[in-house]
Amino acid sequence: MTRGVRTSVKSDTERRAHSDYTGGVYGSMLAASVIVGAGALGSFPRVEMVLLLLLTGGVFWIAHVHAQLFGERLARRTPDRHDVLRACREEWTVVKAAVPPAAAVAVSPVLGLGVQSTQWFALSVAVAGQVGWSAAAARRAGAGRRLIVLSATVNLVLGLVILSCKLWLKK
Repeated sequence: MTRGVRTSVKSDTERRAHSDYTGGVYGSMLAASVIVGAGALGSFPRVEMVLLLLLTGGVFWIAHVHAQLFGERLARRTPDRHDVLRACREEWTVVKAAVPPAAAVAVSPVLGLGVQSTQWFALSVAVAGQVGWSAAAARRAGAGRRLIVLSATVNLVLGLVILSCKLWLKK
């Protein structure tokens, strides 16, 4: 009996780690914000923009791991190696979400895109990722079709707000 309980607890933890895409939604929104902010400051060479996206994702991943490890739930005891590795795995989607917009920037010369078009392309990829992560999270959590669509719509609206910021900053 105990063995079955342990197995179900482990599978719940594993399922949560594989279905919690909060970091992906957050990371996609972060990537979109980085693109808007960097674009507002001027033209960045593509390599710098790719590095900025990936490094920002990495720094925020570390910040999320730190917050999880030293947050309220672990403040009463020292985290062990298992806790650290679990937190790193659970928050990895923050970094994964930065990869598609960075890849969009990297392949933009092959597509013949200029700097401005590259920013719009990468921003669109980040917003699409944000919508996709939120829909995947809702689906994996067992939400019905209406809730999945609602989650995706809310994230699309948030992405459009970021796009609007880029338009406003260019005025």
